[in-house]
Amino acid sequence: MNTFTEENYLKTIYHCALDAGSASTNQIAAATNTRAASVTDMLKKLAEKKLINYTKYQGVTLTEEGEKIALGIIRKHRLWEYFLVEKLDFKWDEVHEVAEELEHISSTELIDRLDKFMEYPKYDPHGDPIPDRDGRFKRQELKPVSALLVNQTGVVAGVGDHSTAFLQYLEKASLVLGTTLIVAEIVDYDHSVILEIGNKRINISREVAKNLLVAI
Repeated sequence: MNTFTEENYLKTIYHCALDAGSASTNQIAAATNTRAASVTDMLKKLAEKKLINYTKYQGVTLTEEGEKIALGIIRKHRLWEYFLVEKLDFKWDEVHEVAEELEHISSTELIDRLDKFMEYPKYDPHGDPIPDRDGRFKRQELKPVSALLVNQTGVVAGVGDHSTAFLQYLEKASLVLGTTLIVAEIVDYDHSVILEIGNKRINISREVAKNLLVAI
């Protein structure tokens, strides 16, 4: 049986290693807001349990069993987020912390029934894919708005920043999932982007454009 902290580390390692194939101690420390020395101690414990491959000063990767556990936690987190938004009328910026607690419920039967009750959703309220009970999922091919060209159209389908402040900003700007937008102009001075949404125009910063993901 793994502790909540160990499960959180496995989930963090999974996310940190997505792009580079491995996670560094500093990445994990930053993501968990923990001192590097404490991270090293936890990595040693996880390595002893054969949940990660860890050699000092080299990248950390998950073993097959470690990845299975990480994907199970991610599945539970995203299913609970979907449930909270779709069935209990939470807003998409209110569910992360609640799901952080609910993701550690160990009952596989409960999670399978929750999945069935909601008719097997494929994506959570932030556009992230929900793994099935075998850890399989379909990743959407998304681009940040910052990668679009002038006159290119996209549909908001995900976010790169899950913080409450960012989600609240998008909500106020009417940039929620499913919103169709057109890049009207890219400002040379600061690379901010002017979007057309219906019959109105809004200006978003370069940072927002980098974290707002669209399907083309």
